[in-house]
Amino acid sequence: MMDGVGHCDLTRLTAAEALRLMADGRLTAHALVSASLERIHRRDGDVRAWLALSETALEQAERCDALPVGQRGRLHGLPIAIKDVFDTVDLPTTHNSPLYQGFRPAADAAVVGLLLSEGAIILGKTDTTEFAAAGRDAATGNPHDLSRTPGGSSAGSAAAVADFHVPLALATQTGGSTIRPASFCGIVGFKPSFGRVSREGAKIYAQSFDTVGWYGRSVEDVGLLAAVLGLDEPRDDRPLPAQLRVGVTSGPYADRLAPESRLALELSKARLENAGHKVEVLELPLEFSELDRHHRVILHREGQAAFRNLARRHGSLLHDDFHHRVENRDGSTLSDLARAYDAMALGRISFDHLMQDFDVVIAPSAPGFAPVGRRPGDPVFNASWTLLGVPCLNLPTPLDAPSLPIGVTLIAARFDDRSLLESARILEAVLNPQESSRYRNA
Repeated sequence: MMDGVGHCDLTRLTAAEALRLMADGRLTAHALVSASLERIHRRDGDVRAWLALSETALEQAERCDALPVGQRGRLHGLPIAIKDVFDTVDLPTTHNSPLYQGFRPAADAAVVGLLLSEGAIILGKTDTTEFAAAGRDAATGNPHDLSRTPGGSSAGSAAAVADFHVPLALATQTGGSTIRPASFCGIVGFKPSFGRVSREGAKIYAQSFDTVGWYGRSVEDVGLLAAVLGLDEPRDDRPLPAQLRVGVTSGPYADRLAPESRLALELSKARLENAGHKVEVLELPLEFSELDRHHRVILHREGQAAFRNLARRHGSLLHDDFHHRVENRDGSTLSDLARAYDAMALGRISFDHLMQDFDVVIAPSAPGFAPVGRRPGDPVFNASWTLLGVPCLNLPTPLDAPSLPIGVTLIAARFDDRSLLESARILEAVLNPQESSRYRNA
């Protein structure tokens, strides 16, 4: 079948646009996957987003094209990148660790299996900070400036979407590993409520925090995956008002914000007010200033348990960062851990109460622009929200003049993922105005 989209660059299509074109018979999965692979072969020598590519992706695309329309899944024919901490049968799962080079799991991670069941094509595995935790940095560069980091730990997934290799990619977040790279790379990133998406088949770092996330180039795109992964259930029957109630906060660490992140927050507030939404500057409860510290205590103590076996078995072959956790070099006590768990529980209750007055809260996604180098970046503006277990979505926020990407985080109450996505669809045109169509003639 011939493509019906003229000479447009297929890699610039959003996932939703590609699905509509394939449903109309104007695009084939084979053509879309071919375009993605060509883009990767042309660009990835510089970007270095990928650790492995599927050798059967085009065959999978041909099988998709042969399916009658009525038998096609919700992700039919879409090439998707998988962060290399998720188990995949057909591709190695290395965790970017020298201990796992060439490792082939016996089963796909639960989330990978769900994507495959809906017709997605797993194009390959993307680079990550070692075990999505510490140790070895990803080699990936930021497509907007290759000297800079795309952010970690989901470096390769974020860069693959930002550089138009794929329209969708899986990520994870334990501190800020989905939201911060989305800000650095200028894409939409979504971290759902804690516990709503299965982590089966993904390396565990911190049991209390590890969350499956994902990237797209629009809110509609990340909503596609949310529906497939079971996040289309409403928390309650309360409809969103035409004018959203928005709280804007710089959080308790405002002194660590660079000018560009301050400006992104100020512009977001002004744009929302100009669009008629009800905006209020929000002061978070005083005890929230301690949440980042509590997050670190829990993170490293749960990491101690997660990596103890590898430290014992492999000794110095395991990066010293992991021995740092196993040996508790931070010096935290079990009393510290108990207090941190209590603060996490109380903080979740407190934020649930606070959100009764708002439809969405907006906060910084990162301290500033992506820094030079390959380090993951500072998670201080993400870790507290991760600890609270709330859904978060990064929206790119263009500044008044051309610049590197920067974003803001939209936050909703726990388990209000569907409402957050609906709010983000409303606010996307306000905070990140774009052309109605993403694909352009070459």
